[in-house]
Amino acid sequence: MKDLYTLEDLRHWETATAGEPLPIRLGVFGDPVAHSRSPQMLNAALEACGIPARYCRLHIRPEEFAEAARLLPQAGFIGANVTVPHKIAAMNEADVVDENARKIGAVNTLVVEGERLLGFNTDGPGLMRAIRAEFGVDLRDLRVMVLGAGGGAGRAIAAQCALEGCERLVLVNRTLEKAREVAAELAPYFKGPRVYGPLHRLEAVPWEETKLAAQLTQTDLVINATSCGMKPTDPSVLPESILQANLLVFDTIYTARRTPLVEAAQTVGARAANGLSMLLYQGVLAFEIWFNRTAPVEIMKKALSSA
Repeated sequence: MKDLYTLEDLRHWETATAGEPLPIRLGVFGDPVAHSRSPQMLNAALEACGIPARYCRLHIRPEEFAEAARLLPQAGFIGANVTVPHKIAAMNEADVVDENARKIGAVNTLVVEGERLLGFNTDGPGLMRAIRAEFGVDLRDLRVMVLGAGGGAGRAIAAQCALEGCERLVLVNRTLEKAREVAAELAPYFKGPRVYGPLHRLEAVPWEETKLAAQLTQTDLVINATSCGMKPTDPSVLPESILQANLLVFDTIYTARRTPLVEAAQTVGARAANGLSMLLYQGVLAFEIWFNRTAPVEIMKKALSSA
């Protein structure tokens, strides 16, 4: 199987995949997408369940997405995952959007039903399961700070926290106005009897060290949804000096090495994890949506760890 397929391949799918031992009926759309570990995880699941199909990477550029998505039915696809930068476009392209995906404001999983595309989002639910697996707690019981909450994965994570009714939610973004826009959208979920004195249950705060340090004293879980930490040379998205041992720290970046944020958190004694478990549970939920059966979680986890 090729490492990457393209829009041109999708246009002539039968010819492009003629040499494959099994039909490719699932894939992930992204730009870039060569780094994705989803094929290793989901091909292991397909094989374990005896499903005669394969999963691939599709390098699709933003201007190509609409055509690529509409080619899925004629190419015989069961569905597809959607990653950066296509999640908003996928929601716009889907004929039917699941209620949870609509609330989150993005689609990362497509299902082909005849000529129609059905849109779902497993980002938020995948995070919820990852937090429970990594730390043994539920989002609804936590005061959460989301870094990079202005859009994309950060917005989806913030929306999931709101849907779960977390104790408190602080949205941080380099462009404060974007965090404020997300806060305004999520405000209806935070109306209720719980009061924290001068603290608001939902806040958008500027990315300033002194303000973040003050917020961290009223925070249980920090989630990094920015791309800072993908490169080994990146600094920690939060300086070690303002991190505390009582924090839970979840970095959505998944990598074989410790991200700078995870390393900084563990240095001060905080519990920290990277995004591999979130990727796992996103894939588990997508598999269950596509096939309406329980996913082989341990096999998928092992495949991800080996990738």
